[in-house]
Amino acid sequence: MDFQHRAGGKTGSGGVASASESNRDRRERLRQLALETIDINKDPYFMKNHLGSYECKLCLTLHNNEGSYLAHTQGKKHQTNLARRAAKEAKEAPAQPAPEKVKVEVKKFVKIGRPGYKVTKQRDPESGQQSLLFQIDYPEVAEGIGPRHRFMSAYEQRIEPPDRRWQYLLLAAEPYETIAFKVPSREIDKAESKFWTHWNRETKQFFLQFHFKMEKLLVPPSAAVPSVGVKRPPPLMNAVGSHPSSDSMPPPPGGMHMPPLPPGAPGPPQMPPQMPPPGSLPPMMRPPLPADGGMPPPLPSS
Repeated sequence: MDFQHRAGGKTGSGGVASASESNRDRRERLRQLALETIDINKDPYFMKNHLGSYECKLCLTLHNNEGSYLAHTQGKKHQTNLARRAAKEAKEAPAQPAPEKVKVEVKKFVKIGRPGYKVTKQRDPESGQQSLLFQIDYPEVAEGIGPRHRFMSAYEQRIEPPDRRWQYLLLAAEPYETIAFKVPSREIDKAESKFWTHWNRETKQFFLQFHFKMEKLLVPPSAAVPSVGVKRPPPLMNAVGSHPSSDSMPPPPGGMHMPPLPPGAPGPPQMPPQMPPPGSLPPMMRPPLPADGGMPPPLPSS
């Protein structure tokens, strides 16, 4: 019995020793792997406390030496916490400003007000096109900055209710405020001679001119030329078949035309002569006024 007990004790003790040796071998392999993959001095979670031991700030674990910490970094617990931290940082990354945007230098100017301007309406004497000439004064324009312009539709702006009959011409130059002109929403002629800009660096003046395209005008029916083969109506004829004259037959009242009369029919009835109004009589036919201011004498009867 003693022999068996001693043999069993040796066998059990030998098994525990082999398990501890395997654990030491595993930790050593993990430490060697960690030394090849990571630099312990650059590890953000590695910390040496005042007691001389080492801590993992990610997993909040305590280690007696560097080898134990390095073996911990290759374990399941540390790797799981690393994955969780990476997922959390990726989720919060869009809410944080990107470092690249911070490095971009944005020039900021203090606005000093609106520039002076002059607008001239013009019409081309040859083509009849309407045009607008803009003159903008920028005496305090920033160094190295030139004026800019663009057209904006009524549906892009947020200042007035949108109206498709109008469009806006925007002009900007730092440090002045951006100004806009409200112009008719007509098609712009983009030809080189019809649309041009000029920036005078000496006088600090900006010029812009553009022409509107010609619109098709509707021809009134009265100005239309009759087509070939259409007969005009015959002139007005009198009773004897001759052309009327201004002496023989006055035009009918109201501009109405009388139809031609058949041969042998009596002429139109003669209208009795009408007396002209008193105010249209010549001075010599007016009765003289008496000197005492009384009633004038009656006209002599014929």
